[in-house]
Amino acid sequence: MQTAQKLMVSIPFPSKWGISASIAGRPIIWGVLIINSITGNNKVSGTINFRGTPIQINGYWEENTKQISFDSPYASFFGNLTIFHDPSIRIRHFVLSGRFIMKPPSLLAGEYGTWIATTDTALTEPPIYQNGVPPAGVFLTSDILY
Repeated sequence: MQTAQKLMVSIPFPSKWGISASIAGRPIIWGVLIINSITGNNKVSGTINFRGTPIQINGYWEENTKQISFDSPYASFFGNLTIFHDPSIRIRHFVLSGRFIMKPPSLLAGEYGTWIATTDTALTEPPIYQNGVPPAGVFLTSDILY
């Protein structure tokens, strides 16, 4: 009889993230990223919603390097996870940020841009990640969720 093994990954799931994307430094869109699951310790599934309709995403999470990549029908996203602890308000901020490339059938196919997505959880243990102040995008995208 096999025993079940609990996956230990640093990215929370299921989770809801506020996401912002920009091309050439100009904000183009705000939305919500849902990470439903990370299975097999690396396969990511969920949805991304920029215009009112959730679109399926599938991709990969690499725990050792804290890198994520996922595809929607319109874009491919690549990024890294950073964690910030704010002991004064007992919050753990999760920040995914990186680059994306638009793909057909998007009207912007071939264009590159940057993205940032954030979520947070309660900080229930002593703080570990105290690398200064999170980027401003943490607070802007958090507003989408609340």
